Amino acid sequence: MFLDHIEFAVTNADTSKRFYEAALAPLGIKCIISQNAMQTRSGAIHYGLGRDGYPRLWFHDGKPVNSPIHIGFSAPQRATVDAFHAAALAAGGRDNGAPGIRHNYHSNYYAAFILDPDGNNIECVCQTRDDEI
Repeated sequence: MFLDHIEFAVTNADTSKRFYEAALAPLGIKCIISQNAMQTRSGAIHYGLGRDGYPRLWFHDGKPVNSPIHIGFSAPQRATVDAFHAAALAAGGRDNGAPGIRHNYHSNYYAAFILDPDGNNIECVCQTRDDEI
């Protein structure tokens, strides 16, 4: 992975924490660290999610950006994309593209898209055929 971390503001960090923990569980991503308002420069609670002990996805209470952001997570197999989509819907996400091949990208681009509680477009993608894994 070339991205070290990303951080963005959300309307309600606790709501987003519950959503992201559930939606990203199929990817092995969970809350690694939380910082209360007294521990941060912004004076807002921060959550860091990741795997292998390193938080790569950070969000905090604040005013979300005017335009929704797009974050794509890599999945090791297509079944993980399906599991992400189901878990994200169950956690209150809104469907923004059911799991399937996106031929406009390439013939092995299997992805699903969900809108998080703030309307951000969260993608999970597997870019290989399952028989290549």
